[in-house]
Amino acid sequence: MPDTEATVSAIDILVVDDDQSFCQVLQRALERRGLQVMCAHDLESASSLAQRHRPRRALVDLKLAEGSGLHVISALKQLQPDIAIVMLTGYSSIATAVEAVKRGAINYLCKPIGADEILDAFTVVDDIAAAPSAATQPLSVERLEWEHIQKILLEHAGNVSATARSLGMHRRTLQRKLQKRPVRQ
Repeated sequence: MPDTEATVSAIDILVVDDDQSFCQVLQRALERRGLQVMCAHDLESASSLAQRHRPRRALVDLKLAEGSGLHVISALKQLQPDIAIVMLTGYSSIATAVEAVKRGAINYLCKPIGADEILDAFTVVDDIAAAPSAATQPLSVERLEWEHIQKILLEHAGNVSATARSLGMHRRTLQRKLQKRPVRQ
């Protein structure tokens, strides 16, 4: 006998972001488009909602107040392997994009972004040739530095002190660099 509660209360999109205002605005925008949306603000509540409601899609922010959205991706994929997950961040880097995809995300978006672009991101591009080339223009030195810092930070599991030692820079300098938004290409 199927679990009727999970079937009756199924949701279309689970939004996982610690910014409650952003969640409310996005939830209203997606509901106006006819979708059923629930919001979670941490890994525990996201896992709980996913178990009860079996969402088809999830939008996960990279930086949460308690932990990383990368852990949320892994947990959601364990609970529900067929869930489509899009990672959302205001601090994009190639290293985190690669890690998100390795963990099961189908797309990686940068804030600010609208509801229509988010919905479009859930459409998986089957033809790689149709995707725009990321290497159309070489990266700036500042962007390369940002990407390298993100890669080393990921290798040290987000430990800022260990990353600073590895990069040969003072921890406070690294913290200042991490607080800045990434530079454009």
